[in-house]
Amino acid sequence: MSSDNPETREGQPGTETSLAEAALLGLCPRCGVKTMFGGMLAFAKTCPACGLDYARFNVGDGPAALVTLAVGTITVGLAIWVQLSFEPPWWVHVLLWVPLTFALVIGGLRVTKAWLLASEYRNDARAAGTKDL
Repeated sequence: MSSDNPETREGQPGTETSLAEAALLGLCPRCGVKTMFGGMLAFAKTCPACGLDYARFNVGDGPAALVTLAVGTITVGLAIWVQLSFEPPWWVHVLLWVPLTFALVIGGLRVTKAWLLASEYRNDARAAGTKDL
């Protein structure tokens, strides 16, 4: 048996979280505690468990563009398929696609923003000119 039990590593300094765990669960990439988000889509300022400064990471607008294009493609494709297959009234489309689009965009943004932040942490990414070559 391995002494690296994943259930006992939470909150312990020096135990890094995988990118998938950090992205899907909003875990701090350094200590594994669920502290990455302070709101629905806003990052917390720091991790209260290990002190990692989330403000030093620059996630930017890349996740928003990626998620919007992906969700839009999926939603429009499904809406066209439903219309051509079942020909429902217009209000059925509103009831189906508005909540689905909202849920997919919010969920997708949380995952992609967390993934990017964890990737920047893992690769020790910094703004140009701040790291010696």
